[in-house]
Amino acid sequence: MDSDGTRDTRGTHANSVPRPAGPPDAPAVPPRPARAPGMPPPPDGSAFLTWLRTPRPQALPGVWRFGHRPRPEQEPERIPARQLLSGALIAFLVGWLVWSLLWNGYLGGWWLLPLYAMVPDSWAEPHSFGAVVVVYAYYALVAGVIMVGVGRLGRWGEIWHRWGPPAWHRTPQREQRPPAPEADPATWPALRAAGAVDAAERLAADARAGLMRDVDHARIARAWQGVRNGRHSLAAFTGAVLRDGAAACAHPSGARDLSARQARHDLLTGQVRLGTTADDPRNPYAYRGTGLALGPDLLGTSLLAVGPAGSGKTGGVVRPLAESLCLHALAGKAAVIVVGAAGAGLGPADAYDVVVRIGHPDSVHDLDLYGGTTDPDEAAAVLAEALVGDLADPHPGSDSRRSTTVLAQLLGPFRAVHGRFPSVPELRQLLDGAPGPLAALRQGLTEAGQESLLRELDARERQMAHPGDIGGILADRVALLDRPAFATFFKSAALATPGQPRPFSPKALDHPVRVRVDLPERGHADASRLLARLVLAQFTASVTAREDRSLFACLILDDATGVVTPEAVRGIQRLRSANAGAVLTLRTLDDVPRPLRGPLLGATGCRMALSGLTPWDGQDFAEVWGKEWTEARDVTDRQIIAESPAGKAVHALRRAITGKAPTARAVTVRQVERERWSASELAHAVPAGHAVLSLTNVRGEHAPPLLVDLRG
Repeated sequence: MDSDGTRDTRGTHANSVPRPAGPPDAPAVPPRPARAPGMPPPPDGSAFLTWLRTPRPQALPGVWRFGHRPRPEQEPERIPARQLLSGALIAFLVGWLVWSLLWNGYLGGWWLLPLYAMVPDSWAEPHSFGAVVVVYAYYALVAGVIMVGVGRLGRWGEIWHRWGPPAWHRTPQREQRPPAPEADPATWPALRAAGAVDAAERLAADARAGLMRDVDHARIARAWQGVRNGRHSLAAFTGAVLRDGAAACAHPSGARDLSARQARHDLLTGQVRLGTTADDPRNPYAYRGTGLALGPDLLGTSLLAVGPAGSGKTGGVVRPLAESLCLHALAGKAAVIVVGAAGAGLGPADAYDVVVRIGHPDSVHDLDLYGGTTDPDEAAAVLAEALVGDLADPHPGSDSRRSTTVLAQLLGPFRAVHGRFPSVPELRQLLDGAPGPLAALRQGLTEAGQESLLRELDARERQMAHPGDIGGILADRVALLDRPAFATFFKSAALATPGQPRPFSPKALDHPVRVRVDLPERGHADASRLLARLVLAQFTASVTAREDRSLFACLILDDATGVVTPEAVRGIQRLRSANAGAVLTLRTLDDVPRPLRGPLLGATGCRMALSGLTPWDGQDFAEVWGKEWTEARDVTDRQIIAESPAGKAVHALRRAITGKAPTARAVTVRQVERERWSASELAHAVPAGHAVLSLTNVRGEHAPPLLVDLRG
């Protein structure tokens, strides 16, 4: 207020002088970036959740179940295109004719009686709007009824679906509704039902955040199965999940996936897709066009693949199966040994836990010649099979007992004296009958008071003096391994020294381990076949003696030439009951002794004949696949000759519709037994990149021979 009582309003009027402006406002701070520059966007779990929620219905053996849509058992009748179009055109002309006859009054006016009965008399005036609308609506109704009738007779609906807009593009799949929480696998309902709600919430959060892979899901599901079976405690499982999330229960190697994948895998069902079943009349209709996949349930009956070089055995069969089993090992479900030549393309070294490169000086691991056993008799049996198993009588009832006895007479005394089995040079000297090593062995047994082992050694020395002693043959075979290239290999754990390769034996198959064995390169073909027999013999002896058989074990032999022996066939037959299997590939069945071809094909539940097979190989497959009853239709056509002009006109119309001359047909149907695939068809009718594959799973369900495109 001023002194006169008036209010001071300076600076408040619109035309007053403004006050000096203050300092300028600070600029707005930009939002903080979600990630550092140059970093990829954070992962999204939508792809994993979509994969997890995709339906996998029960299907026939060998069908790729991921997103599979079952087909009917029998093929629906399909009308030929020419007959279908001709019938549709004739039906349209008939409908047009009927409408013309009605419209022009040739059939009378009876079809208008319902119209006259419903229309009021007031609408019957000329040029009445209501009359025009009702009459033309009635005409449209009658025409529509006629068109619907002739459309059904002419199968217009089938033409629409076969060549209309529905056939121009694939109908997009309907969006799947999210499952209910109690049925959503992403929420881990089994864990919630068991009271592990916190662990389920942690896993579900990692899945939504994109931190979980298919291998993680399979591995944690496997660990939860161990909790339900009583092998692990619920508290330990829950603690590991809360601590590590999707990385819990990791493989001993720490790996959670392979560096690269070549094939399509579905670890939820355990399948790997090998190709597509061809849309061929020789395949059952339910299999045509479906994906062809293998899993442990099929490999548990073993697989034999035969095809020439370049037919796709390694790239189309062995590599995908090895990749799948390595993923199963990372998930804690399987143990695998892959045997092949060096550089065969069996997968990178980082995809395996143990890589045995026999004959390579930089190899980190070695192969135990005795399979990690401490029993001289067991070691002698396995080693005899590897050394001279191919020399035994090829008939199924034969064995290598004499060789086993000779080796046991030396391995037992040597282990009693030295506490270990002999190295390759020492074993060669003993089999050759060198006086120095035998005298030292005798002295050691005498000092230890091993009378029974002394008798074994005496028997061995007496047999050496007899002509035809098998010890010389065993010494010659051991000499294949007593080469400078293998000087640092084939040492047992007792002989292992720092800086030398660590020995590996199939006894480790009690754990989810991934092993690759590279056989020697060129110049050691006989040694490679001997080592392949050794690995197969050790594998069959180890997996059948396992106490815990919940882990699936599989041996993959990229080239089984010279490996199939009577004892090997018996060993493969025992794998099915031990939750194990073998995958063998051959260039030709001629690499197997003739008496063993039938037993080998009978011992394997899955048999594959690739393109390029010879007719004599095809004959063996045709025999094992057997015959089936089919309908044979004998058709006899007799041309009908028309004499009247009307008959000739009808025959001309029939020829125009069907494209064939009018005939009287006599059909005779017979039930005949024919081969599913003949030797000639296997040799000449299988396209390149294809194979004929029959399947049998461990439950006894089987699929007939299927023509499969391995490139699909």
